[in-house]
Amino acid sequence: MKKDWHLKTAEETLAGLGSSAKGLTAAEAERRLAEYGPNALPEKEGAGPLKIFLSQFGSPLNWILLGAALISLLLGEVSDAGVIAFIVLVNAAIGFYQEYRAERSVRALRKMVVASARVLRGGSESVIKAAGLVPGDIILLASGDKVPADARLLEANSLRVEEAMLTGESVASSKDTAPVADGKAQIGDRHNMLYMGTAVVSGRAKAAVTGTGTATEIGAIAGLMEDTASVKTPLQDKFERFSKVLGLGLLGVGVVILALGVARGESLRDMFMTVIAVIVAAIPEGLPIVVTIAMSIGVTRMARRGAIMRKLPAVETLGSTTVICSDKTGTLTRNEMTVKAVYDGDELYQVSGTGYSPEGEVFCGREACEGGRREKLDKVLRAGLLCNESSVYREGGSWKVTGDPTEAALIVAAAKGGLKADEERKNYPQTGILPFESEYGYMATLHGAGQGALLLVKGAPEFVSEMCLLEETRRREIMAAAEDLASSGMRVLMTAQKALPGGAELGREDLKGLEFTGLQGMIDPARPEAVEAIAGCRKAGIRAVMITGDHAVTARAIGRELGIGGEDPRVVTGRELSTMTDEDLYGTVKDVSIYARVAPEHKLRIVSQLIKRGEIAAVTGDGVNDAPALKAAHIGAAMGITGTDVSKEAADMIVTDDNFASIYNAVVEGRVVFDNIRKAVFFLIPTGLASVLSIFVTMFAGLPLPYTAIQLLWINVVTNSLQDLALAFEPAEPAVYNRPPNDPKEGILSRVMLQRTLLVGALIAMGVLFNFKAALAEGLSIEEARTVAVTTMVFFQFFQLWNSRSETRSIFRINPLSNPFLAFSMLAALIAQIAVVYEPTMQKLFHTTDLHEAQWIRIILTASSVFLVVELDKWFRRLKN
Repeated sequence: MKKDWHLKTAEETLAGLGSSAKGLTAAEAERRLAEYGPNALPEKEGAGPLKIFLSQFGSPLNWILLGAALISLLLGEVSDAGVIAFIVLVNAAIGFYQEYRAERSVRALRKMVVASARVLRGGSESVIKAAGLVPGDIILLASGDKVPADARLLEANSLRVEEAMLTGESVASSKDTAPVADGKAQIGDRHNMLYMGTAVVSGRAKAAVTGTGTATEIGAIAGLMEDTASVKTPLQDKFERFSKVLGLGLLGVGVVILALGVARGESLRDMFMTVIAVIVAAIPEGLPIVVTIAMSIGVTRMARRGAIMRKLPAVETLGSTTVICSDKTGTLTRNEMTVKAVYDGDELYQVSGTGYSPEGEVFCGREACEGGRREKLDKVLRAGLLCNESSVYREGGSWKVTGDPTEAALIVAAAKGGLKADEERKNYPQTGILPFESEYGYMATLHGAGQGALLLVKGAPEFVSEMCLLEETRRREIMAAAEDLASSGMRVLMTAQKALPGGAELGREDLKGLEFTGLQGMIDPARPEAVEAIAGCRKAGIRAVMITGDHAVTARAIGRELGIGGEDPRVVTGRELSTMTDEDLYGTVKDVSIYARVAPEHKLRIVSQLIKRGEIAAVTGDGVNDAPALKAAHIGAAMGITGTDVSKEAADMIVTDDNFASIYNAVVEGRVVFDNIRKAVFFLIPTGLASVLSIFVTMFAGLPLPYTAIQLLWINVVTNSLQDLALAFEPAEPAVYNRPPNDPKEGILSRVMLQRTLLVGALIAMGVLFNFKAALAEGLSIEEARTVAVTTMVFFQFFQLWNSRSETRSIFRINPLSNPFLAFSMLAALIAQIAVVYEPTMQKLFHTTDLHEAQWIRIILTASSVFLVVELDKWFRRLKN
């Protein structure tokens, strides 16, 4: 049923819909309801608790761990299997809690559909459920109504509609019934159409329903969201690659060890136990918990700074973000129209302050306007204040608006100029009004003024200037001033007045020979914190891209103010995007950072091409029009205050204070999360590598294994987990604010850390074997020698923990008290290890014996070598760089 209804006349529309101005008959409406279905959006069932819980086991590393637990169970090692399974379940429980708490129970798109509608059927007006509307129905609308379906206007009286949820425009759209001549007009330019979910700000209308349910613009967006697949986060990709490499490597190592052992005459069961020991040694069992805890800590930190994460993996993805695509209205700007300039015909005044708060002043140059200048200035401000149908009021700690944002800006400007609204309305009581109609481009009001009357007019300069008594030269000067203000991205209104005799009535015949009083230029100003955040993004190597439904001139002006796209940014419009192929757009997105007059599908295409270019894209927005792109991006960030439920449902992150700076802060926290995960990996992997190397060496040397499987579990799960968790609490390093984004193609370990991992792993293996062999050479029992080996490994971890706090900085430059949990974890691990060595029950469980003083000294001296080696490696690399 979808056609280009905006290109047709009202009569052609009715004919095309098979309807009339009196509406459909009840029988025909019933038939069409059966044909087209209810005027509702299909609700996709949300993820239930079981599905969310099972999704936590999707990590390949978890499957490897569960496989190791199963093999341990089959070989009768119940305690080993139980410990591994417990670790996996704890990890899943933490992830489940975080995601289930964030899951919405009610589908937001259904909330956008209004409950009822006024409709003409058979010439009679009635109120029906909005779900019962069908194409061809005639609906009636008034100020304050929500539009119940997409519709073509048949009649419009001073109609203005708020369409920001679809277009991103901060100013309500004026509507009329004339056909649109431009066949490529975007939603924001279709002045004769109404769209489901938008709101009537003022006026009345009669319209023919052209689309219902999924055939509406909101329905199309819902379809885009259903068809848009969510992309994997960089962390998920890295862990999949890491797990595959680890799994294949362990399979190969296990096969080699099994073959070598059987060839040497070892029993098959013993060799299976050895293979399990190697798997247990090599797999960092505590890593999934560390990753989950690190991200949960990141979630908590972000929440304190105004960002709520709905999905844990998205936390780390923020650290890899290379481009942030943001809506303009309400995200980069305040979504509060503000008068910034006033022209009285002679002087151009600047107006300070932003938003609807009356705090601010009107300046001429650098001085507040006083004295003789006041009379002409007051005329401009008075016309804006009184020729007005809106109001501004204070509620709680903020200023609110009833009516049109543009008119609210004029009221606030008058207050800043010193006019008191109550006094002005008392001195000039309104006696008549001609409401704004897009056909005329102005509104007029009549006021009592002493014994006479005062006619006030405001509207578009091209209309109002024709009513003013001006010489042609003077008219051109005034219009040039208006164009100068418009070229800087402002919306410009002209005001005029005329004195009339007392008792006069307002008619359009009076709108001639007016006295020009002035111009007011207004704009939805950039958020100051957004300017700072975008500057911070530039330092951090992140590109900001503005995607808005607003006009190109306004977008360019705001972009220039924010620092997006350079001094003379190129702006690509929705019209241009419609003619571009995906290949053309692929090349365009590389350099263009401002897009204007875009439709929802345009924003989705832009984001898709950025992702295709290898960018890690975050998309911010607050409207329904943002939802498909929010879902398609690596990170979707919805606004918590002004954001629609639809955008919040599609997003990975909700910015609670609608502050762009919170997104930048979240990016920083995302980098800290990934850094801490990387530190934990660097702490854990060398231990596993050292275990595998030491087992290989002892097998080839004909020596007994330096540890049992249960001892390896003790090292990897108990002592390791106490300390690697501490690394999840590490604060941000200074360089995190200024370095480029994390490379999504780089593995969990950087090249430097991989090299250092091999170095440290080899060193730990040599240290453990040295002490193990020395103990055997001294005639100690195998249990005593293994106690020495296990304790040596644990103390190597103590020193390696300090090495892991920074990839580049010396440990002597890091505040030892900046992470109190680190010292606590080391103390807890030390007490636990002493208990294993000396407590009888623990000795029996882990097959350990007492150690004497000389053994402790050798263990500590050997283990401390890793501290010295890594400090030297850092020093040499800093020297080289």
